[in-house]
Formats: sequence, structure tokens, C-alpha cells
Amino acid sequence: MKSKEKRIRQSISRAKMFITKDRSIIREIISPRNSRIERMSLAKARLNVGCATEEHYHATSEEIYYILEGKGKMRVGKTTFMVEKGDGIVLKPGVYHKIWNLGDRELVFLCICSPMYTHEDTVMKEERLV
Repeated sequence: MKSKEKRIRQSISRAKMFITKDRSIIREIISPRNSRIERMSLAKARLNVGCATEEHYHATSEEIYYILEGKGKMRVGKTTFMVEKGDGIVLKPGVYHKIWNLGDRELVFLCICSPMYTHEDTVMKEERLV
């Protein structure tokens, strides 16, 4: 793949897997770290059966979750609701959120962040209580 093309088009097969600060397993598909985009990131996240992210918020990033596979429960602020394939969830900066996998297979979802995801922008609930 040519360098210029690589900056425009990315493949999830080349995206490195890592664990976010909230404990979800992601592959960052597109971000300023690997493309021409300047302010956003797109990642595919996975939660194993029976697992959940740690409750957290993002100081400056807006985030969208789009559920691709599985089902679970989500808490956004003080509101808790069920999520399933095809659901989109809007997460504003400064609002605590957490997602649980309640299904019998992986919960898979896209995460779109603006500005892009960084560990430094993620504030864990436990950090705020200390």
C-alpha cells in the first residue's frame, strides 16, 4: 500500500489491539495517529461475555457507541437501559458511562470519538472519589 493511500484508507486487519483505560479491548481503525483525519477516531471494541467497562467519562471528547453484535446494559449518567445490535448511544463530555455484556457472546461495538480517544482524556470514577 502506498504511503499516501495508507493515510486515506485504513484496514482493521492492520489495526493493533490494545486495552483502553476503561478495560475494553479495541482496535483503533482510524485516528490522527494513523491517518489524515485531524480530530476524530474510530475504533471497534469488544467486551467478553460477563464483562463490563469501568465507569468513566471523557473530559473533552464526545463519543458515539454503535452496537454491531450482542446485547448488554448501559448506564449513562443516572439512566440505565438495555442495548442491542443496531443501537446508537450518544455520550457527552463529562458524563459517566459504563457498558456491560449481558449476552451469551461477545458484545461488539464501534466507538467514534471527537476529539480522538486518548487515555489522558479518560477519567475513571475511582480516580474522582480519591
